[in-house]
Amino acid sequence: MIPLSTPTSVLLAGGGSAGHVSPLLSLADALRRRHPEVRLTALGTREGLEARLVPARGIDLRFVPKVPLPRRPSGDLLRLPGNLKAAVAAAGAAIDETSAQVVVGFGGYVSTPAYLAARRRGVPIVVHEQNARAGIANRLGARWSSHVATTFSGTALAHSRRIGMPLRREVATLDRAALRSEAAAAFGLDASRTTLLVTGGSLGAQRLNDAFRARAARLADAGIQVLHVTGLGKEFDPDPSPTGARYVVVPYADRMELAYAAADLVVARSGANTVCELTAVGLPAVYVPLPVGNGEQRLNAADVVAAGGGLLVDDADFTPAWIDAHLLDLVADSERLAEMGRRARELGEPRADELLADMVDDAVKATAP
Repeated sequence: MIPLSTPTSVLLAGGGSAGHVSPLLSLADALRRRHPEVRLTALGTREGLEARLVPARGIDLRFVPKVPLPRRPSGDLLRLPGNLKAAVAAAGAAIDETSAQVVVGFGGYVSTPAYLAARRRGVPIVVHEQNARAGIANRLGARWSSHVATTFSGTALAHSRRIGMPLRREVATLDRAALRSEAAAAFGLDASRTTLLVTGGSLGAQRLNDAFRARAARLADAGIQVLHVTGLGKEFDPDPSPTGARYVVVPYADRMELAYAAADLVVARSGANTVCELTAVGLPAVYVPLPVGNGEQRLNAADVVAAGGGLLVDDADFTPAWIDAHLLDLVADSERLAEMGRRARELGEPRADELLADMVDDAVKATAP
C-alpha cells in the first residue's frame, strides 16, 4: 500500500521554450525514479515545444489556452479576463480529473492559470524559476507557496532557496575525461588537441556564427580545433586549412553531452540551461548574452563570471577582432582553462532534479492527513 504522504499524482505546468520544458522533463524523470507508480500529467500549449517533447517521454499532456500578459495597452489586454478564465478552467479540470496532489510550475504562459486553479482547490504549489530574473507567473506562484526553488543565488523571489537547474542525467552525471575519446570520434575530432566548442543553442547565434566564420582558418592554423554548432539551417563551409586543426560545423548536436566531453572551452549564449550545464560539468566558458529581452542572460552568467569560471563579453563587442585579441591566447593557456573549469564546477549543482523532487515530496507530506 502506498503511504498517503507519497505523491501518486503530480501536475507539471510549464512550456513554450526549452528553458521551461527541459527542467520539467528532468523533474519528471527524477519523480519516476523514486516513485515508479506516480501519475504524471503536464499542462502546456499547442504552440510550444512541449506539444512534441512531453508526449514523446510518455507523459500525458493537457492543453490550456495561451494567455499573453500584455506589457502595454492592446487588444490582448481587453481579452485578458476572458482568456485567463478559460485557461484557469482548463487547468482546474486537469487537476480534478487527475486528482493531482501537487502542482509544480516552471513559469511561462501555463503556470499562471495552474497556480490560480491550484490555490482555489487548496492544492499545494511548488515553484521553480529558471532565470536569474523571475517572471510574472512565478512571482505570483511564490506568494502562495513555501516550496520555491531558484536556479541562481541572486533571484529575488518570495520564500525561495537556490537549488540549481534540473538537468538531463546524461549531463548531470557526465565524466568528461572518460568520454573524451568517444566524443571526439563521434564528431570526427582529434582527442589529443585543445578543442573549442561554439554554440548558440538550438536556434544558433548569428553574432557567434559570423565572427567565427571570419576566423575559422586562423583558428585552425593556430592549432585550435573547433566544434561549431551553428543552429539548424545556419551551417557554413569553413575556409580550408590543409596544415591546421579541424574546424567541424554541425547544425545541431543530438547528444550535447558528447560535445561537452570533447571541449576544453566553450563560447556560448548565457541562457539559464546553458550556464547550468556548463557549471555542472566544469567547463570554462566565454558567455555572450543575447542583447534582447529584460537582460536576464547577463544576470544568468553573473555568478560564474564573478567566481572566475567564465568571461562575459557584450554581444556588440564579440567580433573577429575580439577573437584575435583575447580568445586565441585564452585557448592556448591550459593552466588558466583548468582553473576556470574548477571554479565553474564549484557553482554547478548536478543534483538539482533530486532536490526539486524533495520539494515535491515535502509539499505532499505537508498536506497528508
